[in-house]
Parts: sequence; structure tokens; C-alpha cells
Amino acid sequence: MIPIISIVGKSNSGKTTLIEKIVPELMRRGYRVTTVKHDFHGFEIDKEGKDSWRHKRAGAHGVIISSPQKVALIRDVDRDMSLEELRDSFGGDADLILSEGFKSDVQPKVEVFRKEEHGELLCTKEDNLVAIASNRPFDIGIPCLDIDDVKGIVDLIESKFLKGGRREDIALSINGKRISLSPFVKRFLMRSIKGMVSCLKGAENPKRIEIKID
Repeated sequence: MIPIISIVGKSNSGKTTLIEKIVPELMRRGYRVTTVKHDFHGFEIDKEGKDSWRHKRAGAHGVIISSPQKVALIRDVDRDMSLEELRDSFGGDADLILSEGFKSDVQPKVEVFRKEEHGELLCTKEDNLVAIASNRPFDIGIPCLDIDDVKGIVDLIESKFLKGGRREDIALSINGKRISLSPFVKRFLMRSIKGMVSCLKGAENPKRIEIKID
């Protein structure tokens, strides 16, 4: 089951900024992360006049936009979906789902709190609050980390929700551009590289391998 963690907080607390820092650190550690943003007021991603907008206006229940780099789905829903439903429908092969908002959902939460913006916390332990990221200390029986301690926050997420460890994966970038690899090529490269590296003295049991060619 893919774990879900909600980054919550009042307006101007820095939820998006924290997510922007957490995601690269998780990726650096080898995890695949899917993010979910909750917008209570609704949103539009297909601009008027575009083909996808015309498909939707024609009455399509769902529109899929596909390209060699990414794919997007626009689909009608009849209610606000829970994080669990979103995970089951769209979680894919992620190791972790990180959401912004969803303060009323039952999933574990990390609250972002800035003393210059707010007077009191939004959540309590009863709201499944598992940690606080703040620029002031809190002593309420929940870990409170400095809002800029990204490594510490990710350490907590990793130890509490990713105990199974990261999936074995390989990534290839050429001239700074990420190259998509098929499952067959991934397996071939991983087995070949791990096999050669494990033969080297002092590298018999490699856990993480980084190769850079300039």
C-alpha cells in the first residue's frame, strides 16, 4: 500500500515551499514521489480553444492528453475524492504520495507553522498529526522540526512511512535531460552495472551506485 502524507497548514505557512524541498530530497534517496494538490474552489487545466478543451466541451466524460514526455487525464467527478481514492485510482508506481492540503482527511499529516503568520496550530494529535515543521518550538508530544531542516523532516518520513526501503531503480540523464528507459533496459543496465561493480575491491555489496561521465 502506497503511504500518504499530507502537508497541511494555514495560508502563507509555506506548504508549497516545503514540498518543493522535500520532493528532491526524497528523489535523491531513490524514492518515486507523486504529489496531490487539493483545490476546494475547483480548477481548469485545459485552456479555451485548445483541442482538449474542445473534446471536453463536446461532452467527453474524460480526456487524456499524451506526449512522449508526460500524460494528463481530465475527468468528470461527482464529488471531492478522498486521498485514499486518489491513491487507488492514480497512485501508479509511486513509493509515496505527498499531498498539499486535505486537512480534513484521515491520512497522516505534517503541519507547517510560522510564528509570524499564525497564533495556534491547525491540527492536533487527534487529527493524525505526526510532525510539525516550524520556526518556533512546540511541546505537545509530537516531533517538532525546524522548518528549514529538510533532511530531518525527510528522515522522519523515511523512518516512519518508508520502512520497506526504496525500490531498486536506475535513471539516465544525458546533457541534463532525463532519458526514459523501458523496464527491459532498466533491468539490463542494473544487472550489468551491479555485476561489474561488485567485482571491484571494496564494493562487493553495493547499495547505491552513481556514475558520471564528462
